[in-house]
Amino acid sequence: MIIKQLILVGVGGGIGSIFRFLISRMIPSMQGHFPWATFIINITGCFIIGFLIGLMFKHPASAENIKLLLVAGFCGGFTTFSTFSLENVQMYQSGNYLALVLYTTLSVILGFSAVFLGLILTK
Repeated sequence: MIIKQLILVGVGGGIGSIFRFLISRMIPSMQGHFPWATFIINITGCFIIGFLIGLMFKHPASAENIKLLLVAGFCGGFTTFSTFSLENVQMYQSGNYLALVLYTTLSVILGFSAVFLGLILTK
């Protein structure tokens, strides 16, 4: 069973990564300017993950394989921002506001800090 799950996630992730690469090549992002490709990919990924989760609520019988292939796999390879956004919406919907604020704030601040630290360590 785990092998099938790994294959579904891997295939979906590979396809998502390929789509991300192709879109980033089609939409020019110049240094120092707004990163349009990443922005479009992230917002598109958020729409896709929301749409897929919505479909899974309507058709739960086929949800597990679709979730592995398209949500964890494709959207995970396409953008992890979509998963981050989904998790925030789920915390909001469950009324877990403190976790929502902490998760969002810490993810942004620590994410920027981790990239900055990584850059500093390479100098």
